Amino acid sequence: VQLQASGGGLVQAGGSLRLSCAASGRTFSGYTVGWFRQAPGKEREFVAAIRWSGGNIYHADSMKGRFTISRDYAKNTAFLQLNSLKPEDTAVYYCGAGRPIMSTVRAHDSYYYWGQGTQVTVSS
Repeated sequence: VQLQASGGGLVQAGGSLRLSCAASGRTFSGYTVGWFRQAPGKEREFVAAIRWSGGNIYHADSMKGRFTISRDYAKNTAFLQLNSLKPEDTAVYYCGAGRPIMSTVRAHDSYYYWGQGTQVTVSS
């Protein structure tokens, strides 16, 4: 599976962005798609995940209510809606695909296909 993340950019605090993660080579069927982010000097951090077939959704507690993951089955694309952005949300956002169990859905090493990342920069 090849993943292409897009939709990042520069936005003012309080603004919104919608990130996309498109798959090519095969569908997301049977996979879980996760979004992670990594700021300079920090470890990769779980943001949200969605099980493609069942639709189960997982969000990081610290971002729940501001960030929302969704999927478009027909377009084979996952989305991450980022609202009420803060400067501390500045990071490279990555999407990954894997088959984690419930206890490992927030672990980045549970995902074995990754997109190239998309930069989100939030100015104050």
